[in-house]
Amino acid sequence: MAIRTAVIGLGIMGRRMAEHMVLHPEFTVSTIWDPDPAACKAAQAVAPDAVLAGAASEAMADVDLVYLACPPAPRKAYALEAAAASKAVFLEKPLGVDLAESQALVAELEATGVPAAVNFTQAAGAALTDLKRSIDEGALGALCGIDIIVTYPAWPRAWQKEADWLRFSAEGGMTREVISHFVFLSERVLGPLELAWAHAEYPDDKLCETHVAARLVNARGLPVSILGSIGGAQPDRQEVSVKGTKASRRISEFAIDTVSTGGDFVPTSDAPAETRATGLKAQLDDMTLLMAGKPNRLASPQEALRVQTLIEGILANGRPLA
Repeated sequence: MAIRTAVIGLGIMGRRMAEHMVLHPEFTVSTIWDPDPAACKAAQAVAPDAVLAGAASEAMADVDLVYLACPPAPRKAYALEAAAASKAVFLEKPLGVDLAESQALVAELEATGVPAAVNFTQAAGAALTDLKRSIDEGALGALCGIDIIVTYPAWPRAWQKEADWLRFSAEGGMTREVISHFVFLSERVLGPLELAWAHAEYPDDKLCETHVAARLVNARGLPVSILGSIGGAQPDRQEVSVKGTKASRRISEFAIDTVSTGGDFVPTSDAPAETRATGLKAQLDDMTLLMAGKPNRLASPQEALRVQTLIEGILANGRPLA
């Protein structure tokens, strides 16, 4: 039996996931819901067999899995409603923007015992899986640290503009939306990280950050150096470099995997024709394992909470968070 799924939140991420669930043999999009009629209409085009529910609660009533692609603020209430009804929960990141709320969410999800994961898209992907294998086999030598670089000509990017909340500091910004993915990867590679220092710049008290720099360190003192900026005529740049004494690996655009032994970075293998599609399929493959109670590579709510703690610390310019 296919995993019957409710998709709550039908912006670009919700529609994208719905489209790939329709293509996946282990999933069926049973119900969809969003408060925006235009978003609902767009989602019906990619998941034409799904029932458009009249409310989120109605959409969650008769499914196995609830996928939450709504903005962070309402996510906790929907997740707990789904978990209380014994539905598995797949949340978009960030887990939240308020640490106390997210700590309570993680504790309550654990108490219900339902399968739960957060969609850090590299978690089950080939690039991170092969990177970890290479590290374990000693191909990189001793690790030296990780560099994260994210630059964009404008934020939100053109394809994100319908999600207007992304431009405000309350819930949006590149640090929560993009850099968090690479902080997650960094913790998978180096173990738990702590914030050493951070600096974030904002154009005013409402809009999200335009520049950010930070340094995280693991228990052995290995650094994760972060640089993010907005502005200028340039292409998007999204890359994380894991540096070793023998070789270094760089993952660009989330899935383009390259290696250097001191010279130029060169591909480790043929890049997939559609990196996003390949990554989403891998996430869904591992969701089927989670639903079956089997080992999987998806990000746990606890991992997502650790990432959120680091990200919110960066956005607060390194000040202690309540």
